[in-house]
Amino acid sequence: MPHVSVVMAVRNEAAHLEATLRAVFDQDYEGGLEVVVADGRSTDGTLAILRRCAWEDSRLKVIDNPDLGVATGLNRAIGAARGQVLVRCDGHAELAPDYVRLAVGLLEETGAANVGGRQDAVGRSTLQRAIAIAMNSPAAAGTARFRHSAVAGPADTVYLGVFDRQSLEEVGGFDPALVRNQDFELNHRLRQSGKLVWFDPRLAVAYHPRTSLRALWKQYLDYGRWKRVMLLRNPGALALRQLAPPALITGLVLSAIGATIGVPFWWVPPVAYASLILATTLAETVRSRDRAAWLLSAVMPTMHLAWGIGFLLVPVGRRRATPVEGPG
Repeated sequence: MPHVSVVMAVRNEAAHLEATLRAVFDQDYEGGLEVVVADGRSTDGTLAILRRCAWEDSRLKVIDNPDLGVATGLNRAIGAARGQVLVRCDGHAELAPDYVRLAVGLLEETGAANVGGRQDAVGRSTLQRAIAIAMNSPAAAGTARFRHSAVAGPADTVYLGVFDRQSLEEVGGFDPALVRNQDFELNHRLRQSGKLVWFDPRLAVAYHPRTSLRALWKQYLDYGRWKRVMLLRNPGALALRQLAPPALITGLVLSAIGATIGVPFWWVPPVAYASLILATTLAETVRSRDRAAWLLSAVMPTMHLAWGIGFLLVPVGRRRATPVEGPG
């Protein structure tokens, strides 16, 4: 069985890191397995946790990531890894016990360069559960297969990913210029080179989302602006679902202008959007049987407006990259 390296780029993940590492160490894979974590100069006790875990389990190797960025951290971890198969994991994620075993089998079975599965968002507090419900809803978070699909097959992107090392190195690894959307951009390059990206819903990953609307706003603002950067560099990577938040912002702005100058039916876009939020809130409340779903009336606009504003208006600027989770 191929030797597997789980690679991670983390920064300030003390709240979730031990659970993440425990899930990795508890994999039922019978081949060789190591974990390489690139730490981006954490300041919250993450490094102390990593050192203690490395002392307790020799399969863990910790390296420095002075650039802080997730793409550079992952590339550094890959460079220090020995595995023929590379499993990406994030500090907010928990892999199912059979994740590595299933993924290695799928790589061989499908001949894919990258296989991945579902991002199953889960929460503890009421607000975090509401954010998780939104992230698992196509109406709230979009129609990317890794959020909701139950059907295996080729995909434009997957959550995290399990890579054939040779295929990954042939396309140059992760793009260090991108703070976010590295996954989507990498999968685009893999597909452009004729390689297969494969989705299988059995590859389940629990993801712990942000715990406040402020943090969620910042996350999705970054998603939007770095999606713009990624698409400017790779126009062929555009998916129609990515135009929904910018279209929403444009429609609301035009409605506001129309109301000011007396244009008929200026109210149609805001009413239609409010109806979508209401319908989704009711549907997800029934589906999830969780009263936290009522908070979708605040969570959904936070996600959509931040993404759209980031895409249309927010400059990238010159700031140091910080690690993030998941594809855009």
